[in-house]
Amino acid sequence: MIITIIGHLCKDVIHHPDEKEAPQEYFGGIMYTLLTLANIMSDRDRIQPVFGAGQADYEKLMERITQYKNIDPSGIFKIKGPTNQIHLFFNKGANATIECSKHISPPIPFSRIKSYLDGDAVLINMISGSDITLETLDFIRMEIREHGIPVHFDFHSLTLGIDQEFKRFRRPLTDWRRWCFMLNSIQMNEEEALGLSSEGYDEQTLINQMMTLMVETLIITRGDKGATVVTQDIHKKLTRKDIEGVAFGKTADTTGCGDIFGAAFLYQYLRCKDRFIAAEYANKVAAVGAAIKNTLELDELKNRLEQLGITIYKPASNGKSNNGS
Repeated sequence: MIITIIGHLCKDVIHHPDEKEAPQEYFGGIMYTLLTLANIMSDRDRIQPVFGAGQADYEKLMERITQYKNIDPSGIFKIKGPTNQIHLFFNKGANATIECSKHISPPIPFSRIKSYLDGDAVLINMISGSDITLETLDFIRMEIREHGIPVHFDFHSLTLGIDQEFKRFRRPLTDWRRWCFMLNSIQMNEEEALGLSSEGYDEQTLINQMMTLMVETLIITRGDKGATVVTQDIHKKLTRKDIEGVAFGKTADTTGCGDIFGAAFLYQYLRCKDRFIAAEYANKVAAVGAAIKNTLELDELKNRLEQLGITIYKPASNGKSNNGS
């Protein structure tokens, strides 16, 4: 199994409620996607990340990911200037507020991506919102459509603008239909869904409008309340399933849970070809991720999933179910 992932790397600067405690820095952004896949995929599988890292961070990043045999780092390149920096300010709970985003990297050019579109799936995560241009997405669609390679697209920060003080704010997209057109699966959270369209569509109207764009699956994540999955068959019939939230211990940090969900969903779907089973698995993996602080502790994800008995589902060759990995 080969999965290509595309999205911006970040350096998360964590500001704690106790001002006496110095801020801490971790690699974030697309690292949540990358490390989730590295933990749930086997060593025989291959992950092809395509993104840039600031020159000052490149070597440290390479050291960080080379412990995983299933990551092919050849698509990671150096960029001039610093890595995109996200300042996260925590309250006394587990939710963080993005106060500002500085040094956003330039869009990843199609020339960097093209040679990595030979796998089983592509996951595009709009970490900063400018990870790729709409033109690059069109090139990706044209490059892979004849090969039947699915694209999972997480809107993430595509619905966010940035002001003069580097603060992010929600704003609708006038060209959201072009972004959605002919994508296999689209992911967004509740807030992103309500703020996506310039028409101000409510959730159900957005679903009805989006599925006419030849979208096969729409996933709306709802944090600890679970997720909603809407699928469309070849006869244009829509099927909806609401998946209840689950919890595995005390929530430590919700940052990156959507990224974890998307990675787990895509890999499980490739294994079982059932979008509802894939979403149920992803919902559990994201819940485990919510009990983990930052990407350093994400290295523990595989062990935690095994301890909880959360494994990849795949149909057995004899047609009977098989819950083993």
